[in-house]
Amino acid sequence: MQKSGLITVISGVLIIIGLVLLVIENQLILEGVNQENGKVSSSQTITVSVDFDMERTSMGVFAVQAMEFKENTLLVKLLDPFDIEIISQEINEEIIEREFDVLESGTYKLLIQSNSDEEIHVFGAIGPLPDANKKLIGFISTYVLIAGMAGLVGSGIYVIKNRKRSI
Repeated sequence: MQKSGLITVISGVLIIIGLVLLVIENQLILEGVNQENGKVSSSQTITVSVDFDMERTSMGVFAVQAMEFKENTLLVKLLDPFDIEIISQEINEEIIEREFDVLESGTYKLLIQSNSDEEIHVFGAIGPLPDANKKLIGFISTYVLIAGMAGLVGSGIYVIKNRKRSI
């Protein structure tokens, strides 16, 4: 097998490994995360809930993304297992992400509300904060993908240079 063919095959294998690692990373990071999407208005809210065990996790995270973002129209509330509001925040940008302390075991609720009569499509997620080891897989997958793509580019350059010499 020629050098360029071998480099291409190795690069392709690296890209496949990187993509598999990326899928595994997403599954690990999203483990225990509940997600909902839909439309909110002054008459509709979205509620996303998740069960936390204080023994397993001490930090939670929630994220909200507004597809048709309009300033001063959306409000996010986080309720603890006793339905006590622990966070209330207006959404002033298209995407927000915020961490919070898990002080009690039980069901935490993320409420997404709007004060507008217009329907706004939103996405909300809440779950445990992923640990550093799970995020490390993401860096590894990124570097493996980059190495595979660089190998493909290098293989292409090698083939082009060799064709010029043979002409």
